[in-house]
Amino acid sequence: MTALKEFQRLEAEGVWRATPADQRKDVIVSLGDASLTILDLRENVLAHWSVAAVARSNKGQMPAIYHPDGDPGETLEFGEDSAQMIEAIERIRSAIDRTRPKPGKLRFWITGLIAASVIGGIVFWLPDALLRHTVQVVPAVKRVEIGDALLARITRISGQACMTRDAREPLRRLASRVLGPAQRGALVVLPGGVAETAHLPGGRILLNRSLIEDPEEPDVTAGYVLTERLRALTQDPLEEMLIETGLWSSLRLLTTGEMVDTDLDRYSEYLLARTPTKLSNDVIIAGFEMAELRTTPYAYSVDITGESTLPLIEADPMTGKDVRPVLSDADWLRLQGICGE
Repeated sequence: MTALKEFQRLEAEGVWRATPADQRKDVIVSLGDASLTILDLRENVLAHWSVAAVARSNKGQMPAIYHPDGDPGETLEFGEDSAQMIEAIERIRSAIDRTRPKPGKLRFWITGLIAASVIGGIVFWLPDALLRHTVQVVPAVKRVEIGDALLARITRISGQACMTRDAREPLRRLASRVLGPAQRGALVVLPGGVAETAHLPGGRILLNRSLIEDPEEPDVTAGYVLTERLRALTQDPLEEMLIETGLWSSLRLLTTGEMVDTDLDRYSEYLLARTPTKLSNDVIIAGFEMAELRTTPYAYSVDITGESTLPLIEADPMTGKDVRPVLSDADWLRLQGICGE
C-alpha cells in the first residue's frame, strides 16, 4: 500500500514524546510510503510509524494528536501550521480504512444468512419433518379411530354401509383371501359416494356396491380390492391425509392426538372426489402374484377390449398354475346380495 501520490515526500514540524514520562521534543516528520518517519532536528531517526497503525486521539480538535494504535503513551502533535500533513494523514487513514473488512457488516451478513437459513428451514424443512415424525409416532389404534371418523362422515353422503346377515362371512372371507387373515374386517361396501374404491387410515378399504353386484366372478372384485391396497402401500394413508389437511393438522395430531371436525370433513369430501392413483403394471403384477390372484379378470373389467390393459393380460402371473379360488360359488352369490336389493 502506498501513500497518495500528491502527499509523497511531504514534511512538517511536530512535537513528539516517546512516553508520558519523557520530555516533549520538536521533531521533523516525513511522510513516505504510507509511513511516518520522525526525526530530531539533527535528522536522527527517532521513530517510524505505519500510517495504517496510527490513531488520532482528538478528532476534529487542534493541535492534532496522533499515537500508534494501542499505545496512547507515545504521541505526535501537529499544529495548525501543519494542516497539509494532517490532511495527508487523514486521507491516507481513510483510504486504508475503506480497504479493511467491516466487522459490523460481516456480522450483518452472517446474521442475515443464519436468519435466512432458519426461515428456510421453517418453511421448507419443518413441515416435511413434522409430517414424517407425526406419521411415525401415531399408533395403530389412533389410525383406526381416524378411519372410523372418516367413514362416519362418508356414510352421511353415501348412505349406510351395505350388510346382510348372509353376506357378512363371505365378505370377511374375501378380505382374508385377498388381504390376509388379519384384515378380515377391512372391507366396507357402500351404496354410493365412492366411484370404485378408496382406502382409509387404519386399513379399511371402501368398495362401491357395483364392484360386488356387477362382476360375474369374485376374481374381478378381488382385483379391485388388491389394487386399492397396493395404492395404500405406495403412500401411508395417514401421511396422505395430513398432506391434504395441512401443517396445523399434523401439529394438532402430534400434540393433542386429535383431528378437528373441519379437517375430517374436508378430507372425507376429498376422498370421494379424487381420481385414484394410477399404478404401474409392474407393481400390479407383482402384487397379484404375491396374493396368488389372476390379473386377467381385473384387466378386462378395467377395459373390456383389453387394449389398454394388455400387459396385465399377457403377464398374468397365474397363467398355467392351479389358483386357489377367491370364494366358493355359494359365498359369491351370498356376497352379491350384500345390499339386500
